[in-house]
Amino acid sequence: MAVKVDTKHLIVTCFAFWACAFPVMSRTLNEDSVAATHEQWMAKYGRTYADEVEKAKRLKIFKENLLYIENFNNAGNRSYMLGLNKFSDLTNEEFLAFYTGSFNVSGQTNPSKMASFQELDISDIPDSVNWRDKGAVTQIRNQENCGSCWAFATVAAVEGIYQIKTGNLIQLSEQQLLDCDTQNNGCLGGLMDYGYEYIIQNNGIASREDYSYLGNSTGNCDSEKAAKHAAQITDYAVVTGEDQLLQAVAKQPVAVRVAVGDAFSMYGEGIFSGPCGSRLNHEVTAVGYGTSEDGTKYWLMKNSWNEDWGEKGYIRMQMNVGNEGLCGIAAHGSFPIINA
Repeated sequence: MAVKVDTKHLIVTCFAFWACAFPVMSRTLNEDSVAATHEQWMAKYGRTYADEVEKAKRLKIFKENLLYIENFNNAGNRSYMLGLNKFSDLTNEEFLAFYTGSFNVSGQTNPSKMASFQELDISDIPDSVNWRDKGAVTQIRNQENCGSCWAFATVAAVEGIYQIKTGNLIQLSEQQLLDCDTQNNGCLGGLMDYGYEYIIQNNGIASREDYSYLGNSTGNCDSEKAAKHAAQITDYAVVTGEDQLLQAVAKQPVAVRVAVGDAFSMYGEGIFSGPCGSRLNHEVTAVGYGTSEDGTKYWLMKNSWNEDWGEKGYIRMQMNVGNEGLCGIAAHGSFPIINA
């Protein structure tokens, strides 16, 4: 299928790169080897092009991405590795247009929603937390060609606190947020805070089974499906800074915003340490934190780019990188609240 770029979508962002599908070996790039690798990649992902002109264009982009990956991996002394993935024939601009989707909302945080935390006492915080192991995280999902990362981050955080409070892990509906949340813009981007506000105003959110994901915004809210409440929340709170984020993630999954770029999109495995994008343009869910064997502290993030991106759909990001965190990950986080 030919790849088309709609430039009007370049103003919003929820960026996808599905993980290391091919090992990138240290070798000299030449036209024959690149072309052969591209053919193998096309076969793996079922990619076809409209004509030879389009194929030549995509091959050129593929080669540029492959060269970037090899140069990065061959530089050595890296805490993580890059790799080819499903979208290795797209430019960075195309990814930013179609696979990111977080609003630019600097300065718009509701002061009444700022979380109240006592001064951080490290002795009260566990050394590591993994909400997957605690049964509060559903399987990795795929936002597809839609800037709906905000909906996936919102839903993952709500799924987490609902399981913690009730013991029941339920897959909730991102599609309901795309169709019914009028403060956000569906596949054209959004913010998790507004997603929480919609769920509160609607007195709940449906299950994914009842309101299934389509990978696009329908423009119509199915009120009958939206009324089938599988989970409810009563409030939400905003955190800023790594200390507050640490306190929050120790208690539940937290939706966060992050600035992604080329390196993030091509992430394969290891502890990501940058470089980052230029602005907060993607939303993921912090589902834990820990320390690697070499002593590096990291955040564990659930993404929405399917299981063949990163570490089976997850990324570990270096912790303790300034107050706002690596790639701005602690600049704006928020979590849902369920009062007894």
